[in-house]
Amino acid sequence: MEINKNIAISETGFVFDPSTGDSFMLNPIGLEIIRLIREGKTQEEIAALITEKYDVEESAFERYFYDFVSMLKHHQIIQEHEKD
Repeated sequence: MEINKNIAISETGFVFDPSTGDSFMLNPIGLEIIRLIREGKTQEEIAALITEKYDVEESAFERYFYDFVSMLKHHQIIQEHEKD
């Protein structure tokens, strides 16, 4: 998955989509996940990094991660990589 190119994300977690005018505010963990997505990390790598850093059970993180990614896709902030 990758962040859509037209989406602006500030260092404080403010997200703006100029094509729709929608804006959102990410919490610190959401912002960290967005940064990891930008770095090209896989879901598995993101899960390992976040669960280790915040001492969260992997099953709990997976539920929240899927919800978060679904919300990002719904608002067209992220998209899946194009298949070759």
